[in-house]
Amino acid sequence: MLHIQLVEIIKNHRDSLVKNWMTAQMSADDMRLDLIDEQELQSQSAEFLSRFQSAVSIGNLTNIRNADWVATLDFLGDLSRQRVRMGFSPSETALFVFSLKPALAKLIRETLKSDPKAILEHNDAASNLLDKLGLYTTEVFQKAREDVVIRQQEDMLELSTPVVKLWDGIVALPIIGTLDSARTSVVMETLLQRIVETGSEIAIIDITGVPTVDTLVAQHLLKTVAAARLMGADCIISGIRPQIAQTMVHLAIDLSAVTTKATMAEAFKTALERTGYRLVAKTDSAK
Repeated sequence: MLHIQLVEIIKNHRDSLVKNWMTAQMSADDMRLDLIDEQELQSQSAEFLSRFQSAVSIGNLTNIRNADWVATLDFLGDLSRQRVRMGFSPSETALFVFSLKPALAKLIRETLKSDPKAILEHNDAASNLLDKLGLYTTEVFQKAREDVVIRQQEDMLELSTPVVKLWDGIVALPIIGTLDSARTSVVMETLLQRIVETGSEIAIIDITGVPTVDTLVAQHLLKTVAAARLMGADCIISGIRPQIAQTMVHLAIDLSAVTTKATMAEAFKTALERTGYRLVAKTDSAK
């Protein structure tokens, strides 16, 4: 049968096949020798060929999503995710599989040179398999890179929403940039966690760095205030510039239930008073 003969070809000429495959990889224009050394590539190639050979021996040469190909796909999935972290591109990653095609085709021609029909059948089967496996590495690579980008965005959101302890019982959250649903979720989570950690009674949300405040942004702010109140902390919104105040009035945004201040300094002063502190200027004799 086709798969048995293909396995025999690979098994009987494994060393020469790996050698020619390595040569194809190392000489390819897309090969990143600055990111991976020859010894590691040799090890990966040998491991893939072993799993490929085992899967082919079962006889399923058409559907790589079948359970027969799980071990092969697992290996390619790990390799693709690893190469995302290493800095490879999708085409450079797919090269690992696609570069096996000419080496295997050459071996098939040399082994079955007396049977042109068998050469065509084996080449078609091997080529179709490797095409599917190569495309699979690209799919996994793209998904892994998207996951990395999402994690980086989440990290950036967390870094862009620092909650600072200003005083005993008082924390401040300076917001810079536009508020959207995703960022509001991070803001609330970060603020609530910090309120619990510090036991704060007052949270100052400063929006000096927020370019515009529309109905959606106001709703996000009110959600954050409501969440903080559920945790037992009152909120003061500071940084209400004249232009933003006019916009809020024009949009009929009701912040009457929330204490607002023009600057963080004023908000901090109010917070100190609410927590029982009073600012007193030094007298000349005390200076």
